[in-house]
Amino acid sequence: MIEKGFAAAGETLAPARLETLYAHFLELYVPRVAMATRAYPGLAEALDQLESAGARFAVCTNKRTDLSVALLDALDLSRRFAAIVGPDLAGAAKPDPRHLVFAIERAGGTADRALMVGDSRADVDAAKAAHVPVVAVSFGYSDVPPADLHADVLIDHFGELPAAAFHLIAAARA
Repeated sequence: MIEKGFAAAGETLAPARLETLYAHFLELYVPRVAMATRAYPGLAEALDQLESAGARFAVCTNKRTDLSVALLDALDLSRRFAAIVGPDLAGAAKPDPRHLVFAIERAGGTADRALMVGDSRADVDAAKAAHVPVVAVSFGYSDVPPADLHADVLIDHFGELPAAAFHLIAAARA
């Protein structure tokens, strides 16, 4: 992000300067990690419904693991996930399917009984490469229109997730 900002300003950034700026960014970011962040509406209820059906959850993110844990802790969501996995822990970043498979396995699951929920091309591509059904959300951070991601299902609200998950898991078992 820092490199992209400098590039957008037409400037290059020496590696040593990048390290210094990144360290300073983290000093500012970590204490404010959830300052303007909230869970999307319907998330807790969807997780509750899926959990009552026996689902376990993992976070598979291209954000560093420690920063993801800090954010989820601040939102009181870490306890909901059996695994929180960034590329530093998985040894690969999405769209590499190894990242997703590692997160699934870390949560005690297997790819043949998993489902990916995401909002980006990297999420959908990782799921497809891992042969895992994928639900895309129409909200989030995608730079591609969500309908163009070609996920198995596209939802507009987390309230739609349980039905989509049950449908995709049943179809995968058939």
